[in-house]
Amino acid sequence: MAKIKVTLVRSTIGCLQKQKDTVAALGLKKIRQSKVFEDTAAIRGMVFRVKHLVTVEEVNA
Repeated sequence: MAKIKVTLVRSTIGCLQKQKDTVAALGLKKIRQSKVFEDTAAIRGMVFRVKHLVTVEEVNA
């Protein structure tokens, strides 16, 4: 299955609580911190909710 790398590039200060919770659920705490996830619909939905705070890259196996 494909993998994606999600990187936090903007601060959550001033964001809605739902967006802060979503970033925390992704396991991102600091700016420029990255995590690799399986490319599932649930993860894509979370990324969509905070798309203005993160960047997404596809990772080759």
